Amino acid sequence: MSLIKSISGIRGTIGGKINDNLTPLDVVKFASAFGTWLQNNKNKKDLTLIIGRDARISGQMVSSLVTATLQGLGINVVDLGLSTTPTVEVMVPELNADGGIILTASHNPKQWNALKLLNEKGEFISGENGAEVLALAESEDFNYAEVDDLGKYETRDDAFDIHIQQILDLPMIDVEAIKAKNFKVVLDAVNSTGGIAIPMLLDKLGCETIKLYCEPTGHFPHNPEPLKEHLGDICELVKKENADLGVVVDPDVDRLALIDEKGEMFGEEYTLVAVADYLLKHKKGAAISNLSSSRALRDVANAHDSEYFASAVGEVNVVTLMKEKNAVIGGEGNGGIIYPELHYGRDSLVGVALFLTHLAKENKTVSELRAGYPSYFMGKKKIELTPEIDVDAILSKMEKEYQNEDVSTVDGVKIDFENNWVHLRKSNTEPIIRIYTEAKSQEEADQLGDDIIAKIKSLI
Repeated sequence: MSLIKSISGIRGTIGGKINDNLTPLDVVKFASAFGTWLQNNKNKKDLTLIIGRDARISGQMVSSLVTATLQGLGINVVDLGLSTTPTVEVMVPELNADGGIILTASHNPKQWNALKLLNEKGEFISGENGAEVLALAESEDFNYAEVDDLGKYETRDDAFDIHIQQILDLPMIDVEAIKAKNFKVVLDAVNSTGGIAIPMLLDKLGCETIKLYCEPTGHFPHNPEPLKEHLGDICELVKKENADLGVVVDPDVDRLALIDEKGEMFGEEYTLVAVADYLLKHKKGAAISNLSSSRALRDVANAHDSEYFASAVGEVNVVTLMKEKNAVIGGEGNGGIIYPELHYGRDSLVGVALFLTHLAKENKTVSELRAGYPSYFMGKKKIELTPEIDVDAILSKMEKEYQNEDVSTVDGVKIDFENNWVHLRKSNTEPIIRIYTEAKSQEEADQLGDDIIAKIKSLI
């Protein structure tokens, strides 16, 4: 079964059986549910939705199904075509639309696709709203429009230009400082829409772009999650071209990974750390990430006399806490930059512009910049339990076991020790506890994970 229904949308593999995979009927049902939910909650007759898609092979088919369904409900559609997640998010309020749907499965392999649902602010709908949409999909209580009331359809081809101009207009983006450096940048866009958008931005910033996998064919040349083990080609090309840095984005361009001039990973966790370092240097305020993100962000915030807060895992939770704390910067350790001066969504384009501004002003190489940040190493393990074991009870015992440490129960159990931390989260689908650790060395992070597993087993 490869159909995942969640509060943020529906995701699955293309083909197969209804309700088991993302079939045409499933696409129509969930598009109908979201459109109907909007109609039920808006006090207006004419509704408009923005849609855009990444370059997945199934994208055009899914887009056609979603468009026709919304029109069938009497909802107008503005189709951006090939786009990015942050571009769709920016365009919803730009066009005063009532919501949006992004057709992307983010970093999942090419057989996956998804409908990600946005409200009128261009932000992911809340958990409560998502539950209401799922309930509507289950009930199939839809009322389609008669022929004279079908929704209108139009396309826009200026969305990237609008998004990029909004970035260039930000006070914290120093276009002239970047241009003066004539940066040489290698870009791996995994043959999706980052291969269109990022070069447009880099050109405006006066950078030379060397393209690797930038044709938006949807045939991903490697696993599209931007992790070290998938990025050997760009690391080699950065060295071969004597480039200043490498930029890697996932298929929908909301995650940003960087490569230094030596062909070494900057570290996904450190994308947010570097951007926060630049911004907090000029404006004190809160920095936000989730509980499973690196402690390095806290260290940088403290160095600038700013506060750091951690949310539950999930972009919606990060955004909620950012608004509550009026944060200067936030995001996730997977390379997701959320800069509220532009919009409340992970955005690799603004991340690139902020990082290049920081790099230009520091007058350092990328490796020198990275060397200035505290070094932490992360470990990820899991412990599989038998179905009859109460996972919540185990987590409660762990909380009590370490009650004299700094413990958070916002999302699972996170224990902050003086020199390292561990975060325990239960799986929603199987009897598993996921164990995330961070320490000053990989060996220490892995050992901490093993020690915690042994402690859990002793409590069962």
